[in-house]
Amino acid sequence: MSSKILVIGGGPAGSTAAALLARSGLSVTLLEKETFPRYHIGESIASSCRTIVDFVGALDEVDSRGYPQKNGVLLRWGNEDWAIDWAKIFGPGVRSWQVDRDDFDHVLLNNAGKQGAKIIQGAAVKRVLFDGERATAAEWFDPESGEVRTTGFDYVVDASGRAGLIPSQHFKHRRPTETFKNVAIWGYWQGGSLLPNSPSGGINVISAPDGWYWVIPLRGDRYSIGFVCHQSRFLQRRKEHASLEDMLAALVQESPTMRGLTANGTYQPGVRVEQDFSYISDSFCGPGYFAAGDSACFLDPLLSTGVHLALYSGMLASASILATIHGDVTEEEARAFYESLYRNAYQRLFTLVAGVYQQQAGKRAYFGLADALVHDSGEPEYEKVDGARAFAQLVAGLADLDDAAEGRHDSTAAAAPAEQDNSVRQLFLAAEEARRMADARTPSAPVSEAPGKLDSHDLFDSATGLYLVTTPRLGIRRAKPADTRAAAQQSA
Repeated sequence: MSSKILVIGGGPAGSTAAALLARSGLSVTLLEKETFPRYHIGESIASSCRTIVDFVGALDEVDSRGYPQKNGVLLRWGNEDWAIDWAKIFGPGVRSWQVDRDDFDHVLLNNAGKQGAKIIQGAAVKRVLFDGERATAAEWFDPESGEVRTTGFDYVVDASGRAGLIPSQHFKHRRPTETFKNVAIWGYWQGGSLLPNSPSGGINVISAPDGWYWVIPLRGDRYSIGFVCHQSRFLQRRKEHASLEDMLAALVQESPTMRGLTANGTYQPGVRVEQDFSYISDSFCGPGYFAAGDSACFLDPLLSTGVHLALYSGMLASASILATIHGDVTEEEARAFYESLYRNAYQRLFTLVAGVYQQQAGKRAYFGLADALVHDSGEPEYEKVDGARAFAQLVAGLADLDDAAEGRHDSTAAAAPAEQDNSVRQLFLAAEEARRMADARTPSAPVSEAPGKLDSHDLFDSATGLYLVTTPRLGIRRAKPADTRAAAQQSA
């Protein structure tokens, strides 16, 4: 195959796409403006990511890095504690890591090079050029020559993160969502502890009257500790303190829970702040291009969905490009497939996170909302754990696959639950209203990654009538007529 692919950005979305496309025999160049390793937040990884890391060929290397093994999350939310222990719900194979993102991302980028992609670091892309509606080339700074070069391509994966070269800078149609207009402030402690009954290596998420805290155990007995609140509240609180370090210290001390968890730790100087988390683009793809990861959308740090969406979209973009090049589907069909699946994954998680932010609702309502979103009527292999299975499927990044594998291809985030109690129904409606305010599009059928190996599943999307396949090669195939009829019967 002679097709030329350009990948912009070497984070998880870009490195996933570059690895899969290069491994499939395409000529792939990845341009990364930074020089890795580089710092990045987002250290708590959903278990779905382990599956895709395995699929791209980097699992052994990631496992060798000595990251704490993450087995779930414990939330102290409102007046309740509840643990989501993946091993108890799904079995011991469902797990992930708490990573140092500078190291984790570097491993994935190096893996893309091992799979055959040409990696150029220190190469800042200035802009993407279009011929009419089609993306055709990119202007970028060559660190070796010190010159600006123009490189043509057949397809580009824009994984430029928050920069959003195509959605934000070119089309200017990436819109912030007021629902999650939050700010995070965080730092690191040497030593510390987790709440009792936390799943092994699990993240702690702890609510406060005006926001919430995270506590993430990292390698070397380090802890990532942060606080998230709405931007307006952050600005009010900031005026009360002489410095960001004073502000973070005060935030930790005002929470009895956080005082206890950091009592045996030592603060390591250096505070970071990130703001304007949540946004979504009007379109995730177009002629010649796919926007992946944070370039297309970002939700919120609550429930740790960012890397999941990045790896997932990198895989979907690769499958869509390969299916088009091989002639399995038209380019328009591949774009519809990508748009449908990536947007639905974002929207369903948006609905769940919006619901969880209603701190007064209570655990029963959150689990009921998750049940309504997942529609999991099958008997679980492991214990249901106080009704938490559906919530765990979403937090672990596994709910989309479960729907596909069981033949449930209806839109799981489109209608309020009819058979739940009134508190769940009201929570669902409130969360859906927040989502509609952020994006008026109707979500389509869900498909996601496997809890085990990807090569054992064909995943169906009823909105486009197409399958994601991983064997004998990554791509998309059309549903057979019998498959389409079966899907229609399941949705009826």
